[in-house]
Amino acid sequence: MNQPLVSIIIPSYNRAHCIAEAVDSVLRQTYPHREIIIVDDGSTDGTAQVLDQFRSTCTLLRSSTRTGPSAARNHGIAAATGEFIAFLDSDDLWLPKKLEVQMRFLTNNPDILVCQTEEIWIRNGRRVNPMKKHKKYSGWIFEQCLPRCIVSPSSVILHRSVFDNVGVFDETMPACEDYDLWLRVALRYHIHLIPRHLIIKRGGHADQQSRTVPHLDRWRIYALGKLLNTAWLTPHQRAAALRELTKKCRIYANGCMKHGRPEEAAAYSKLPHQYAQPHLPEPSHEPCNIP
Repeated sequence: MNQPLVSIIIPSYNRAHCIAEAVDSVLRQTYPHREIIIVDDGSTDGTAQVLDQFRSTCTLLRSSTRTGPSAARNHGIAAATGEFIAFLDSDDLWLPKKLEVQMRFLTNNPDILVCQTEEIWIRNGRRVNPMKKHKKYSGWIFEQCLPRCIVSPSSVILHRSVFDNVGVFDETMPACEDYDLWLRVALRYHIHLIPRHLIIKRGGHADQQSRTVPHLDRWRIYALGKLLNTAWLTPHQRAAALRELTKKCRIYANGCMKHGRPEEAAAYSKLPHQYAQPHLPEPSHEPCNIP
């Protein structure tokens, strides 16, 4: 079997307690043609010292200050030399055959450039079952991706040419940057699901984005607005994206009213009617340029 090089990018910020276990799960992979790129995003908790043990087996990149998960992943993508790119969040783990199974599929199906796997969920040390809304799909899954992110960065492998066509992670987004990217990918690419549980996704800790970044749906609205301002969508896709934007804006506006922010509520209530405008009223910074 042809065995292309896979670049595995592991971003980390203050994960000294778990980063070594994540890296070890990659080193135990049965697929040998790989490079491991660890991006220490300005950690202050001793992560750098923990990573010293991997200098002979991994490429270690370090930022002097924290840049955020998007910039850290993009830093890794820029340094990668592999034909395929994979990501592993520093609190997740891969089972030993993860790369082998996915790369066998991609090699045998050269028309497919993106695939992911099922995952085992661990919350606060206990296994839990994902809810129905987290169900993963296979194929042209753009519409299934609209409500929430159903592509897991730790499970996906994609051909590096995908980034040339859709762009990389949006560094202006403090959260939901994966939702934003996979929407762009799902518009243009078949995303195949391998129905095997090949990663362990661990959650419930205090530093997760869902706990540290408020109003996550605001950033999903932002991502949908960016998408609606492009010429990528078919009329059917545009209608589906606008329906989802309208739904999220209504829910978010109701929340704003409930918490005494009527001006913000009014802006989001009007937003679906303004989706063709070049910029969105919230957040205030400019959206990134999409090729």
